[in-house]
Amino acid sequence: MKKSYKIDVDCANCANKMEQAAKATEGVKDATVNFMMLKMKVEFEDGVEPKIVMEQVRKNCKRVEDDCEIFL
Repeated sequence: MKKSYKIDVDCANCANKMEQAAKATEGVKDATVNFMMLKMKVEFEDGVEPKIVMEQVRKNCKRVEDDCEIFL
């Protein structure tokens, strides 16, 4: 399953950090962040609950970039 989320991030480097943090989250198969469009696309592993996984993605992203936001 793939989903797209609106994000708020200040710079391209921060967006890259968010992408890496999302990819490292358990339950995420792949993730891409488009800084210009302020969107994050996430592909989830089979059998996971996207809402639960995205809460963890948000926590992981805030660890690397505390002023970012993912609108769930």
